[in-house]
Amino acid sequence: MFSKTSKKDRIDPEQREQYQYARARVNQKKRLMLHFIVFLAGSVILIIINPVLGIGKDFFIENWFVWAILIWAMLFLVHLLNVFLMSKFMGKEWEDRQIEKLKAKQEARIAELEKDVRKEVISEEVKKKKSLDPMDPLPPEEA
Repeated sequence: MFSKTSKKDRIDPEQREQYQYARARVNQKKRLMLHFIVFLAGSVILIIINPVLGIGKDFFIENWFVWAILIWAMLFLVHLLNVFLMSKFMGKEWEDRQIEKLKAKQEARIAELEKDVRKEVISEEVKKKKSLDPMDPLPPEEA
């Protein structure tokens, strides 16, 4: 009544989930762009350090900065593939499908266990009835 927010402005859980997924994707892409900028700046710094300033000339590899940049480029490529390819194949939809499969397996297993328990309870009740039946000419079975 006195609240500034109205009840109708709230978003439902599905919209909230979509918003959170979109936000996570934007953050992934933002971190990728930051990685690219740091890669470019770092590569320039490595090029300035070794050939221009001569730092690391006595290092065991003559042009070590080239190898450092290549390794960093490979790491950036892995990051790029992870953001754009792996999220397509193993993204939110894939996770949801896997969760649904596991939930279905669990429900089937629980139903099977409940069925087994019911059978066991019924067989115990039948044994009890047989042992308590006064008209039964046979003696009660011992477990």
